[in-house]
Amino acid sequence: MPNPIQSVVRAVLEGGVELVAAYNRRRLTSPNPFVVGVHEPMREELTLQDLAVIGPIPAQLNGRYLKMGANPVRPIAAGSNWFLGDGMVHGFSIEDGKALWYRNRWIGSRTAAAALGQPAAPGPRRGGNDTVNTNVVDIGGRVFAVVEAGSFPVELSDTLEEQCYNPFDGTLAGPFSGHPHRDPLTGETHAIAYDGRVWDSIHHIVVSAEGRVVRDVPIAVENGPCIHDCAITARFTIVLDLPVTFSMRAVLAGHRFPFRWNPTHRARVGLLPRHGNAAEIAWCDVEPCYVFHAANAFDAADGQVILDVIAYPTMFASAGGELDTLGRLERWTVDPSTKHVERRVIDHTPQEFPRIDERRFGQSHRYAYTVSVPSDANPQLAGATKIYKHDLETGERRVHEFGAHHIPGEFVFVPAAAEASEDEGWLVGLVIDTVNETTDFAILDAQSFDAPPIATIRLPHRIPPGFHGNWFPTL
Repeated sequence: MPNPIQSVVRAVLEGGVELVAAYNRRRLTSPNPFVVGVHEPMREELTLQDLAVIGPIPAQLNGRYLKMGANPVRPIAAGSNWFLGDGMVHGFSIEDGKALWYRNRWIGSRTAAAALGQPAAPGPRRGGNDTVNTNVVDIGGRVFAVVEAGSFPVELSDTLEEQCYNPFDGTLAGPFSGHPHRDPLTGETHAIAYDGRVWDSIHHIVVSAEGRVVRDVPIAVENGPCIHDCAITARFTIVLDLPVTFSMRAVLAGHRFPFRWNPTHRARVGLLPRHGNAAEIAWCDVEPCYVFHAANAFDAADGQVILDVIAYPTMFASAGGELDTLGRLERWTVDPSTKHVERRVIDHTPQEFPRIDERRFGQSHRYAYTVSVPSDANPQLAGATKIYKHDLETGERRVHEFGAHHIPGEFVFVPAAAEASEDEGWLVGLVIDTVNETTDFAILDAQSFDAPPIATIRLPHRIPPGFHGNWFPTL
């Protein structure tokens, strides 16, 4: 239970910090590039039915595709960042070869609801910030919108018309993660969670196959690291404690995103035994870098741990917190006995959003799928018209080119059947036509990766690039 005196002191200090931050925020003049052009937010909620389809949708592809991103209701104030802003979920429903509907709905946070003049979504809140904008995931057979470092998850109905803040039926005590990962062998979902206002601890959260928290292990850290993703193997949960940490200087300067590159922070990979406690973590030093996303990890036959990531030399090193370097696909080999991490570059080409056939999550995998990033890091994503397929056994990289002015987002692998082999299925995702301001939901045959899409669902409007999504099959 919090000490009441400490709580009062903390509230006074935070109030003072916010006064200074608000004053300095008025002096920030740099425009936010993530609310204009390709990122310009949608301004209304739509329901479109009987969507136009080009090509035959595979008969086995029955379910929903849901994706999230930040879509501010009101104009963004100075000091904001791509990762901030009211959440919006986009959804497609596909059954028997037909595209039944598309919907987009704001997550009913108190801020978004007030701006829209609507009631806020029901359910318990955690703290003052209830924005949820990062990912949509299946946990315990239910659909949740999730975010890191802040709000409880939001449970969504099949049609997206109903929402409810739900800390896994009252079993989640603190924040969650925007990147929880389900172990396909156990049904458990694993996450590394942190609170942006707590700088000396993070938590390993395990949610059972029934959707209730069954494990919450505190882990001591320093400096308040920003841990966006994690990975699992049969033996370990992998903690990425890397040198992007809380920055009071950034907060006092008026920036709303409080994390910056910290060259004094020890870069390390933690191997937490799946059923162990924090004292049993093997901390393995790694060359300073930052990782937003891990593709997968697994235990090698020789006892080492293999981890595939998109790694950046630095991140948020400038005063304004811009994305200042480009990520590359790397394979890390972590030795639990020597606590050594060997980094090997698989592909130097700038790329992000790695995905695999998630039936292989925590196990050895052969294929990874990624999205191109502009070589000049332009925030409008101009020129990033490709996705990649990596064969991690042969080293081959295949390219799917969508064509000039067509910008793909994260693509998700959907197996053709439960017993299908790895890579036997489809890749699905959104592609923006920046000239015509339209969006395609593209369906690719994963094994004919560079061939044209086998089917496309076309929307007459642009969906901003956003963040993450998943396929939810009809059961």
